[in-house]
Formats: sequence, structure tokens, C-alpha cells
Amino acid sequence: MGCAPGGTASNVVTYLAKGDVALSVSVTTVSTLLAPLLTPLLTLWLAGQYMNVSASAMMLSIVQTVLVPVVAGIIVRAFFSRLVDYLNPILPWLSALAISYIVAVVVAGSAGKLLSAGAIVLLAVILHNCIGLSLGYGAAKVTGLNAAERRALSFEVGLQNSGLAASLATSYFSPLAALPGAVFSVWHNVSGAVLAAFFARRPLKD
Repeated sequence: MGCAPGGTASNVVTYLAKGDVALSVSVTTVSTLLAPLLTPLLTLWLAGQYMNVSASAMMLSIVQTVLVPVVAGIIVRAFFSRLVDYLNPILPWLSALAISYIVAVVVAGSAGKLLSAGAIVLLAVILHNCIGLSLGYGAAKVTGLNAAERRALSFEVGLQNSGLAASLATSYFSPLAALPGAVFSVWHNVSGAVLAAFFARRPLKD
């Protein structure tokens, strides 16, 4: 989960938190473009001693999962802009359904071990998310970024592409290994919304 790039949920909650949306979208875009290289390398570095990690195969999967749809989306937008504008209201719902399907598959695949592993996975997910949100905000503050930028960076570090993480874990490890990604996809929407509401009530001083 920690090796995955930033998720688009960070852009939404940054907007709700009155943060720097342009910065949020830029960081998500860059991290997503770098994901085919960095995600397999980070996974190999952090988990290679515990399990067999095929970095090259994972790179190809991320290119197929992330970059190909992005390029296809740009092409469709360029040549079929009217159709995209027509379908635009339902696209977020289709995205939510796709993530829900991934979560359902992951949970179904590890249902037998869900009760025994559920508590420790939930604790790990909450700690991972809270530490990420705090580190993002703290790093932005230490480096002198303004309040709106600090909010954006907090969400960028704290919210990852859980759908990608879960699908990679299922493909290269096991359904149980994908459980943190599935839990994270639910949890980070809750924590992100709560923190965004907190930020939104605090006026930007600079």
C-alpha cells in the first residue's frame, strides 16, 4: 500500500479542504507516471526479503493498469470531447463501482482469514494512513509551504491508489495480501473526509 502512487481521492478531499488543488493534481500525476518504475523497486526493496517479487512483471502490469488507460483517456478526450462531456456526470460513479468491485473480490478471496487478520490489518491501515497524513503536513510546514499547500501535501502523502495496490497484491502475492488495500480504500475515504471537514472550518491565514 505504501509503495502505490497517490490516489485521485486526494484531489477531491484537497478541494473539500480548501487546499491547493493544482498542487494536489500535479503531485498525483507525477507519482502516477513514476509508478511503473518506483512501485516495483520500492516493493522489491521493502518486501523482497520476505517474498518473491518480480519487479519487471510488476512494471508491465502497472503500465497496462495505469498508463495505458491514461493515454487512452487523453486520446478519447481529444477526438470524442462531446461524448465525454455527455458521459462525464456518470464517470465518477462508474469509477466508484469499479473500486467497489475490486474491494468485494479481495474480501471474498480472503474471507476465511478475514476474522483472524482483520483487527491487525485495520490497525496497520489506520496507523499507515495517520502517519502519512501527519508526515505530509509536517514536511510541507518545515519546508515553508503555505497553509493551502500543506493541506494538499498532507492528503497526497496520506492517501494512496488503493485499487492499484489491491490488484497488484492479488496478482503477485495472494488475496490475503490484498486485504490492506481493500480496507484502506474504505478507511482513507472516511479519514480524508473527516480531515477535510476539519480543515474547511479553519480559514486560510496566508
